[in-house]
Amino acid sequence: MEAMSEECCRYFAGETHSLTDFHEMMTRLVACEDSQYSYRNTLVATDEKGNVVGICVSYDGAQLHSLRKTFVTACREHFHRDFSDMDDETASGELYIDSLAVCAPLRGKGIAQALLNATIEKGRELGLPAVGLLVDTGNPLAERLYRRVGFRYVDNNVWGGHSMRHLQYVLR
Repeated sequence: MEAMSEECCRYFAGETHSLTDFHEMMTRLVACEDSQYSYRNTLVATDEKGNVVGICVSYDGAQLHSLRKTFVTACREHFHRDFSDMDDETASGELYIDSLAVCAPLRGKGIAQALLNATIEKGRELGLPAVGLLVDTGNPLAERLYRRVGFRYVDNNVWGGHSMRHLQYVLR
């Protein structure tokens, strides 16, 4: 949820449910093995005490539809909302960075860059040709970070009602 805007979280939860309700659902999805938000798809940055300070969720874009089923089912069960016709945010041929978040007080200390570099390495290990992500056009600081790491503009996109830019880091 830290990687999503509050507006986005409220959109999925709907008018009759709270952010706490959405948080509870997302926590369950992290515990699932077959969810796009699964712990299996998550790289975690910790501090010297072992506290989580950042995460990067990524998965093979070819698996989007099978991984998204768990989210769609959960939204239907928890919020009585159907998102089965949601636009695709990725496709086969890229390791897709779905979510990247760093605890607010620790931003600007290189944690996001380290997570991005580790995710790029994950893409190499999986033998995928690229690592991709969508960045909200209203978030130029994030886009600057991605470009500094080596991501390049591919095309414009709209996801969740927001104008986005599709960026990729080409691996081969």
